Amino acid sequence: MLQKTPASPPVSDLAIPHAEGVSNDDFRAAMSRLAAGVVLVTAHDPDDGPRGEDVGMTATAFVSVSLDPPLVMVSLRNGSRMDDLLTDVPMWAVSILAQDQRHIAGRFAMKNRVSDRLLFADLPFTRGEESGAPLMGGALATLECRTENRVVAGDHTLVVARVLTVGDPTPQGDPLTYYQGKYRHLS
Repeated sequence: MLQKTPASPPVSDLAIPHAEGVSNDDFRAAMSRLAAGVVLVTAHDPDDGPRGEDVGMTATAFVSVSLDPPLVMVSLRNGSRMDDLLTDVPMWAVSILAQDQRHIAGRFAMKNRVSDRLLFADLPFTRGEESGAPLMGGALATLECRTENRVVAGDHTLVVARVLTVGDPTPQGDPLTYYQGKYRHLS
């Protein structure tokens, strides 16, 4: 059952002073030293236009939470299009991007875009049977998820979801990673 979180607090309420000695720059610099896998989170917005619209977002804050039941978590910026959409649409998908899919990650990481329709136009994908969301062709693995819980945490919302399906994993290939503000590959 989907548990709704309270509405996000006003931005002024989020401006809580940092712990002594920790600045935004210090925190950002420290966290840039943590390598992360790169995923594309996708969902289908049935209310956008006559046939709806597919929406995508690049994420590096994505983790496995539990094996029994199978749960994952993604962190979404409060007020982002994906955060707003997943508040209303409980079914979504994740494509774990391969090293050669850097162009996909960059495309869906762009800020201030008006529509995602053109971003999907020339990409190979299938539509998930459970979620209706795009699953990227060539991804190392794909998951379809159903939101179970949302937790507001500072300027982000942590979305915990049950994994409903796992697509056939790609038998080989290296993951796309993000480290020190750049997309990287394993060597």
